[in-house]
Amino acid sequence: MIHPRSVADTVDAEATVDLLQDLVRIRSPYFEEAEITEFVYDWLDDRDLDPDYHHVSEPDITGFEGDNVVARLVGDDPDAPTLLLNAHVDTVKIVEAWDEDPCSGRIEDGKLYGQGACDMKGGLAAIMVAFEALADVDLAGDVLFTAVVDEEGPYGLGADALVRDGYTDDCDAAVVTEPGPILCQSDVENPALVLGARGRFLYDVEVTGRAAHGSQPEKGVNAVVDAGRVAEALDELEVDSHPQLGDGSVCPLFVEGGGQTLSVPESARLMADRHVVPGETKAVVREQAEAAIESLDLDSEVDVDFREAPADDVYYGPYVTDPDHPLVGALDGATREVAGVAPEVGYFSSVGDFNYFGDRADLPTVIVGPDGENIHSAGEFVYTDDVVEVARIVTAGAASYLG
Repeated sequence: MIHPRSVADTVDAEATVDLLQDLVRIRSPYFEEAEITEFVYDWLDDRDLDPDYHHVSEPDITGFEGDNVVARLVGDDPDAPTLLLNAHVDTVKIVEAWDEDPCSGRIEDGKLYGQGACDMKGGLAAIMVAFEALADVDLAGDVLFTAVVDEEGPYGLGADALVRDGYTDDCDAAVVTEPGPILCQSDVENPALVLGARGRFLYDVEVTGRAAHGSQPEKGVNAVVDAGRVAEALDELEVDSHPQLGDGSVCPLFVEGGGQTLSVPESARLMADRHVVPGETKAVVREQAEAAIESLDLDSEVDVDFREAPADDVYYGPYVTDPDHPLVGALDGATREVAGVAPEVGYFSSVGDFNYFGDRADLPTVIVGPDGENIHSAGEFVYTDDVVEVARIVTAGAASYLG
C-alpha cells in the first residue's frame, strides 16, 4: 500500500515555489493565455509527461480560440477510479491600482505577490508538481491533469469544453485547487476541504415603456423608472436555503436605458446576479422573478430572460459532495498525514469551473486550495507554505484514492 506521507515527501518545496513564481511572472488575463499555456505544456513535456493541447473555440459570442493543456497517467487496473486534477491558467484583467509590477512574483514574509498568485496560479503550481510526483508512483487508477483557459471570463470556456468534448466522461471524481478558504460561506482556515458550491444565473431583463416628450412625462411610460422598480423587486426576492451551502442571493448589477434629452425613455435593460442552492433550477428562478415583477402591476412590458450563452447548458449549477465519498476520505487522511491536523470543512460561496464538474459532469468534486488575500485586486498574494502543503495533500490524497 502507498503511504501518503512518503508520497507527499517527494514534493520539493523550493521547486514548487520557483514554479509558482515563474507562473505569476507570465501575464495571462482571460482570453490572453497563449504564453502560459505554452509554458505549462513545455514544463510537462520536459518531464516526459506527454501533454496534449485541447483546442477551445467559441466563435459566436466571444470569438475566442485557445487551448487547454491535458495529460494522463494511466494506472494498471482498468476498474480502478480515474481522478481529475484541475486548475485554470488565466487571471482577471490586470488591475490598474497596483503600485508595483502586477506580475512581479515578489516574495516577502511567506507571501508571493502578483495578479492571479492566489486565484489561482498557486493551485496551478500545486497540481503540476503533484502530477509530476504521481508519475513516479504505481497507481491502480488514472490521473487526468487539466490546465484550462477562461475560468475568469464570462463562460468558463475551458472547463465547458472538457465536459462537452467528453474528457470528464470516464472520470470518477475531481480535485480543483481554487483558493478555498477566502471564498467560503463561513470562516474556514487551511488545511481545508471545500465540499460544494452555490450555483449562479444571470437575469437579463428587458423593460419596454412608451416614449413621450420629457416635459410631459405623464404621457409616456418611463422604462428606466420601471426598471428600477424591477431591480428592487428582484433584490427583495425570497430565496431558498441549504444546510451546507447557506442562502441563495440576488444582486442587481446594472440598469441602463434612455439617453435622449427631453424624451421619456421607452426601453431599459437590467441584469441581476442570482446565486442559487440545490432546488433553485433555471425554471424556478425564472418563475420567481416573473411572479415578483407581475405583482408590481407596471405599465411597461417586462421580459425576463438570462444572459446570452454559447449553449443552453452553459450555466453554473450548485452541487454538494458527499463527505463519505472515498476521495474525501483519502484527502482527509492525507491532510492528517501531511499537516498533522484534521482538515476543516467548508462550502464555496461563489462559482467556478468546479460547478461544471460537480453539477454538469456529476463528479464528486473537492476544492483543495492555498489561501491568500486581495484576489481579483491590487496587492493579491498567496501564502507560499499553503501552496506547498496543498501540493503535498493533493499528491498524497490522489495516491491513496487511486492506489
